[in-house]
Amino acid sequence: MPMPYYVSPEQMMQDKAEYAKKGIAKGRSIIAMEYVNGILLAAENPSATLHKISEIYDNIAFAGAGKYSEFENLRKAGIRHADLKGFMYSREDVTARSLANGYSQSLGTIFSQEMKPLEVEILVVQIGHNGHTNEMYRISFDGSIIDEKQFAVIGGKSEVVQNALKEKVSAKLPDLRTALSLCIGALEQTGNQKLSLESLEVAVLDRTRDNRKFRRYTSAETKQLLS
Repeated sequence: MPMPYYVSPEQMMQDKAEYAKKGIAKGRSIIAMEYVNGILLAAENPSATLHKISEIYDNIAFAGAGKYSEFENLRKAGIRHADLKGFMYSREDVTARSLANGYSQSLGTIFSQEMKPLEVEILVVQIGHNGHTNEMYRISFDGSIIDEKQFAVIGGKSEVVQNALKEKVSAKLPDLRTALSLCIGALEQTGNQKLSLESLEVAVLDRTRDNRKFRRYTSAETKQLLS
């Protein structure tokens, strides 16, 4: 009688992790960076319609790297969760931390119980107001969650981009133009090529805006900002 094929749990988890990491690394990096009046999100994205960065709630934004269909489903689920919680309780109860914890549980469950893990890495960021600090959470494919400060990078060659930013970011928060220049410089240094403004996706959570804090920049507005 032939013996059943056996794979140790450690080897199975390692194989899943390698599979997910390869899928995420195929994409392009996304950067979230704090600036004086809020949080900047910048990504290399040649598509004008398939957004990697989007609004989740009034003062919360989402960014996803990896397989588009998978992080798009996560984005929609986050919007439904935020809208329902804000409707049933209050808008103040919808926070980046609660959303990040929900994403962490979902991704962790899929990674441990399903054969195929999600090939995604996501960011959930919230602008601070009334004296509260900004919040940036990076959630990995296995559900691990990391609270980031000053800047966060997901997707592509994230470690290389992080190292490039560490050399240039100081303790003092930059203005929006400087922050955007730092992000573009790190992306260009990693890819060893000049990026066109049409291939950049840029958005901010701006503390100075009334009500909804999220704003997406067109390539023309990005060009004007950098000039």
